[in-house]
This record gives sequence, structure tokens and C-alpha cells, in this order.
Amino acid sequence: MTSAAPDNSHDRAAALPKSWDPSAVEAEMYERWVSAGYFTADPGSDKPAYSIVLPPPNVTGTLHMGHALDHTLMDTLARRKRMQGYEVLWLPGMDHAGIATQTVVEKQLALDGKTKEDFGRESFVEKVWDWKRESGGSIQWQMRALGDSVDWSRDRFTMDEGLSRAVQTIFKRLYDDGLIYRAERLVNWSPELRTAISDIEVKHEDVEGELVSLRYGSLNDDEPHVVVATTRVETMLGDTAVAVHPDDPRYQKLIGTTIEHPITGRQIPIVADDYVDPEFGSGAVKITPAHDPNDFEIGLRHKLPMPTIMDERGRITGTGTEFDGMDRFEARVKVRERLAREGRVVAEKRRYIHSVGHSERSGEPIEPRLSMQWWVKVEALAKAAGDAVRNGHVAIHPPSLEPRWFEWVDNMHDWTISRQLWWGHRIPIWYGPEGEVVCVGPDETAPEGWVQDPDVLDTWFSSGLWPFSTMGWPEATPELAKFYPTSVLVTGYDILFFWVARMMMFGMYVSEDAALTTGKGGAVQVPFRDVFLHGLIRDQHGKKMSKSRGNGIDPLDWIRAYGADALRFTLARGAQPGGDLSVGESHALASRSFVTKLFNATKFALLNGAAPGELPARERLTDADRWILDRLDTVLDEVDAAFDAYEFGKACEALYHFAWDELCDWYLELAKVQFAADGERAASTRTVLGTVLDVVLRLLHPVIPFVTESLWQALTGGESVVISTWPTRSGAVADEVAARRIADAQRLITEIRRFRSDQGLADKQKVAARLIGLEEADLVALAPSVANLARLTDADADFSVTAEVEVRLSGATVTVQVDTSGSVDLEAERKRLEKDLAAAQKELQTTEAKLGNEAFLAKAPEAVVDKIRNRRAVAAAEVERIGARLAELGAK
Repeated sequence: MTSAAPDNSHDRAAALPKSWDPSAVEAEMYERWVSAGYFTADPGSDKPAYSIVLPPPNVTGTLHMGHALDHTLMDTLARRKRMQGYEVLWLPGMDHAGIATQTVVEKQLALDGKTKEDFGRESFVEKVWDWKRESGGSIQWQMRALGDSVDWSRDRFTMDEGLSRAVQTIFKRLYDDGLIYRAERLVNWSPELRTAISDIEVKHEDVEGELVSLRYGSLNDDEPHVVVATTRVETMLGDTAVAVHPDDPRYQKLIGTTIEHPITGRQIPIVADDYVDPEFGSGAVKITPAHDPNDFEIGLRHKLPMPTIMDERGRITGTGTEFDGMDRFEARVKVRERLAREGRVVAEKRRYIHSVGHSERSGEPIEPRLSMQWWVKVEALAKAAGDAVRNGHVAIHPPSLEPRWFEWVDNMHDWTISRQLWWGHRIPIWYGPEGEVVCVGPDETAPEGWVQDPDVLDTWFSSGLWPFSTMGWPEATPELAKFYPTSVLVTGYDILFFWVARMMMFGMYVSEDAALTTGKGGAVQVPFRDVFLHGLIRDQHGKKMSKSRGNGIDPLDWIRAYGADALRFTLARGAQPGGDLSVGESHALASRSFVTKLFNATKFALLNGAAPGELPARERLTDADRWILDRLDTVLDEVDAAFDAYEFGKACEALYHFAWDELCDWYLELAKVQFAADGERAASTRTVLGTVLDVVLRLLHPVIPFVTESLWQALTGGESVVISTWPTRSGAVADEVAARRIADAQRLITEIRRFRSDQGLADKQKVAARLIGLEEADLVALAPSVANLARLTDADADFSVTAEVEVRLSGATVTVQVDTSGSVDLEAERKRLEKDLAAAQKELQTTEAKLGNEAFLAKAPEAVVDKIRNRRAVAAAEVERIGARLAELGAK
């Protein structure tokens, strides 16, 4: 860092705009950073490594508040580590987003009346690539607007050639190890998209439906029959049993017998299973193994037939009834109508609210459906992922979320990885003419005439390789040697299972691979050392943001309105490990005000000649100087501890209150008095102020990079705060005496200001005063500052005490006497006080009325009653205070 001389500080202040306008600065500043290579990582560097891989946003996606939070926190970590002397790689990239991207392109084709089948697979996939090149990745310019310090030279895409090679390599290894298999299992099926979808792509919503109770077996009450209830009447066409609890006395004689299916006429067994709740409904449950996950498990236990009664479009098929060919929702109505005509509908509960899974992409209710799919056998992989945390190789922040991690990985079911799409990583399985099956690796070729499996892999399969595939695995690369394992993964706790678990499973599976272990001394090669989990963003009322509620916030709107720094500070200030955060316009406005305050303070300092430099000896500094420097050391410690613990909110709170409350509201005001002094005191004040601002701007830079860059360059003349050094403690012993004196001065000034207000004096109006006891309070040296900040003038020969107040300080009491003669418009003051008195009396009457209402007290929560009691106490005190003041005025 280079320090500019104080004599050109006015020039540097003049170089700053009149006011901070983010829109005029941020874009150009960001491109300058990129062009300078500040964000480009060097794997050949001797610096210690620090690396983060960006959770890849969908190529179809745009920046939402969740992204903005993720990116702000990662950027804060990356920028700070660069300043601390680390070689930082923050690696960006995008996910090919199989379902989302294919859907976008199919919708474009539909505008011309075309489908993907009109083009064939190869031509359609090429059209998707064309769309990606022309329209995909809009989120990347949004990342630039936010200020992400990613290494754009290493931007990756999950369908890149290198990442495709990694996908084929690990698929073949897993297949050869018996960890990938093909089986017919129940999946989440999207009839509209005609593919299986993952659990994370299923959103459960409460919907209104019908709960219909149906009679199975005989219609004669004297003959065997049971009553079952369902919200999906159409699925009864696939029933292959009725289940009851083994200990339910009502059905003991029926267990092991059969009854007739009401429509197909098949005889279906009555089975006993502990899953059934005898207390719910009739205690009997219809079993449709091919279309319900719980029924599927019961079907496996009892070896029941599992007929699939819906095709890939959700139409009834294979039942041999008049319902074949109907859409599932049409069939729901028609089946119920037939059963009602036959007297088998014994009860209907309309407006029945129940939770139904919907496809996040298409919006339709998903259909549990038995389907032949490819699966990953997860037991051993999940155990390794769990053990990595148990053994301390990976730390989860906050630790309170570890039990959730273990609950998921210890109870994980096999993972369906195949999707019935054309866009994505094609499953590298080939079938021969005689039913032969071979898995083809990246350097292998399938036998001529063999046919490749038509399915593609789940997007989460390729993104699960992200930490090491993006650095060149399976090849041994300089990036892997330098930056793997990555340092931290930052993400929301809501995808701990879906994405983090998959990265951990794959990372531990290849942890002994030579490409990852060479030169690492046998250390366990986990995908990341730390996992930092933040919460969800909610609106200012604490409600989850969603399209249906209309309470979402576009972060780009906030960047345009308030600047990227204000958005970033709002998000970082609210971020705590594992905790949700609420944001609204008021938070953004407060952050913008903070940025403006910082800008104005720095410009004021420059106009007064402030510049960082070598500080004078401590004994030559004033109490105010020593106090602010000691407070800076303390805050630096707090900020370092908070950032190291991923407590971004604590770090931002410490910096906010130091910069606003202590530096701007107190030290700058004290400095004005010291600037007025001649010679050495004014010079040392300029150096102290410049030094403190230099450190504060560097501490704030990781969170609010744009304004701090502009201000730091003007203050120091340095090249860029991006490549400046992270501050460290001064090493000085804190001056407790100076701290006490300043605390006493602050209390004295605050009490005088309150006293002035009670006397009806305007904020800027000066008043003659006499301070008695300053010597005993050890505040003589600070008397000019007290007088200046409290707007006091010296008492003259005509001084007459019209009011006084005693202020108790740490070591003595100071008496403040003022002469308000001619300073206060008594009639105007009387009218103001009478208005305030009326308002206080009304509040007192209102609260007393509520507290005297027995009916209200009987119903109101205790917390509400306590608040009303507090309001009454405040109102009563105000009535007494204002009354006393009016009495004083009446005596004048």
C-alpha cells in the first residue's frame, strides 16, 4: 500500500463524485478487476491455497435472492482470503439442467407447431446447444453485477467435454463395482414431461380434493366386505390387496382370505401388515403397489402383483375396463360415478385438504409409477459420507445441523439416476442383439450394431462430481494438486441431502484416486473441508418467499435501486449459520444509508487532509485518538473471529456499529475540534483518522467491494483494495484510562443533549453554560470537545442559571448549568408541551382501560399484557415529566 501525502488530499477528495452513485461506477469497476487478473488463480503459486466451487446455477436460470445470498457469502470469503495472502480459486460454472432446458427448447418448437420427435434426437440436441450458446447463461452477467470475484478463465459447464469424460469414468467404475444396477421400482413420474424426476423437483402443496370411502367385497352386510378410503379413486383399478393391522380384532377372520375387486372382479387377498394404523378411518387400506410408495413396500413384503395401470402420459391402460385410454383425472370422476351407481360409495368428504406432490417444472401433480430405471446402490457410499463427518474430515457449520445430516445419510434409499430425456449425459450402457449388456468407458467403443440406452443421467449425477470434475479429474492436473480438496462449500440447508450428500458420496468414492492423492501425503481427500449451511431468505414478515404469495424480491431490482453493495450488506448482515433471514425494503434502505455514511465520512476526512501513515508515539496522541485505535483493534478481533466461524451477521454488525456509532458519530466529531488546533495535534488527528478509515475500508471490502474500492483508492492512492493486505492488530496495549474518559465524555454529552431537548432548545442552537466538576471527573482536556458537541458557549458576565442538571459519571458528578434567557420561545414551547401532554395522557388512558378490562386480561397472552403494562409506565412517566416542565414554564 502506498500512502498519499496530506497536501494532495483535497485533489483526491475532488476526484470522488459529489455523492455515491453505484450505477455510474460498478460495471466499469468490475470489468477493470477482471481485466487486471485479480480473480485469476495460479496453481503454480507458492501461496497457501483456498478454493471454493460455485454451486452451479441452471443454464436456464436467473439470479434470485437465494443465489444472491450464496454468492455474497462466497465472495466475502474469497475476497478476504485473497487479502490474507492465499492463492484463491473461486471456480464458476453452470448446470445443464436437463429437464428445465429441454422444456424451454420444446416450448420454442411448439410455437411453430413442432415437437422434438419431428427433428429426431441428434438434431434436437443440437438445437438445445444452439439455445445454450445464444440465450443460456444470463445469470453470468448478473453475477458480474453482484460483484462475484470468480475466476472466469475456468468457467465450466456440466456438459463440457472434460466433465462428460468424468461422468463416463465414474459411471463405469460404479457399474463395474456393482454399485449401479437396473431395476423396476417406484419413481416420481411426470406425465407431462414423460420422465422420472428427483425428489428435489417435487414440491408438496396442500390442495382441495375428495376423500371417498369405497366398499370392497359383498354389498350384503352379512357377507365379507371392507371399507377403504382414498383421494385417488382411479388407482383402485390397480389394487392387488387390502391391508389391515394384524392385531385389529375387526378383521381377524378376514386375514388370509380374499374378496372380490369391485370393478375388475379379481379376487384380491386381505393381508396383515404393521404399517396400517387401526385408529385411522376403517382400519383397512387399499393396496396399489405400482402407484403408491407405501403400497409398493407392502407389495414387496407380501409378494403382491404390481400391475402398472397408467402409461407415461398418465392415461389408464391395461385394465381391460371402459376406463382404458382415459386421462387419470377423467378416470377419477368416471370410476367414482360407476361405483356410486353400484352402491359402493359409502361416504364422500368433499373439500378435503391434503398434501400432493407437484412437479416443480411442469406444475402438475406427480404420479408415483412403477418404472424400469437405473439406480445407484447407496448403502456403502452413504456410510462413507457419514463417516467423513463423524471422523472429523469434514466439518458442518453449524454443528447443530449434524444430526440432520446423519439422519439423511444413515437412512438413504437407492437413488434413481435415469431420466427419460434427450438433453443430458447419455447413459453409457449398450445392448447387443442377443440381449448382451456392456458399459462403455470414455476411451472405449461399443461393438458395431449395438444400441445405446435411450435415457440420460439425472442432473444431480454430474453436479455431484462438481468439486473435482471441474478441476480436470480423472486426469491429474495442476488445479487438483493445488486446490483440491476445496476449502468450503456454501449452500442452503434445504439442499443438504439432495446435492451435498451426492458430492460427499462421489468424493469419498474416488478419495483414493491417484489423480487426487498424488503429493498429498496420504491425507483423506474429501471434496471440501467445511460445509457452511445458511438458512432460507424470507420476507420482512418472516414468510417464505414464493411466486404464489407474490412476495419475492428480484435482487437485480435492488441492485438498480440501491447498488450492489447495499444488497450484499443486507444479505450478509442477516446471515448466520443455519438461520433463516428476513429482508425487506427497509433493510435495503438502511444498507444504502450505511454506504452513503461511509462515503461522506471518507470524503470529509479527505477534505480535512486525512491520510494513513506512520502513527505518532502513543503518548503524543489524544484520548480520542487512543480510544478509537484501541476500539479498532477490538473490532478487528471480533470481525476475524466472526468470519472464521462463518458468522457473517456478527462481523457485519460489529463493522456497522463501529463505523457508524463510534467512528462517524463520535470520533469524527471529536476530530473536528482537534483539526481546529494548530500544528502537531491536527497532523496526528489526520493520520489517525486516515489510518482508521484505511483499516475499516479493508475490513468492509469483502462485503461491500465497490464503494470501498473507490474510497480506498482515493484515501491511499493504492492500486486496488482487492489486492491490499488484510489488516492485523496494532500490537498496542489498550489505554483503559482513555477509554474511561471518552465513555464519560460521551455520557456527559448525551445527557446534556437530552437536557437541552427538555428545555426546548433546537438541536443546533448554542446556549451559554457552566460545567462544574470537570476537574474531579478528569475531563478538563476534553472540555472543548464536550462544549462543541453539546452546542455550549462559555458563561459571560450576564450569565443567569435558568436550569441545571447533575450527570453522574464513573468517578465524579458534573453539574451542568445553562442560561436559556432569550433562547426559548416560551409560548411556542408551552404549546408543544401541551400537545405532547395530551398525547401522553391519551396513551395512559388507553392502556389503563385495557388493563382494567377483566375479559381482555382473561384472553390476552401474558406477553401482550406485559407490553401494555410497559406502555402504561412509559406514558405515566411522560405525563409526569411534561407536567413538571409546564410548571417550570408557568413560573417564568
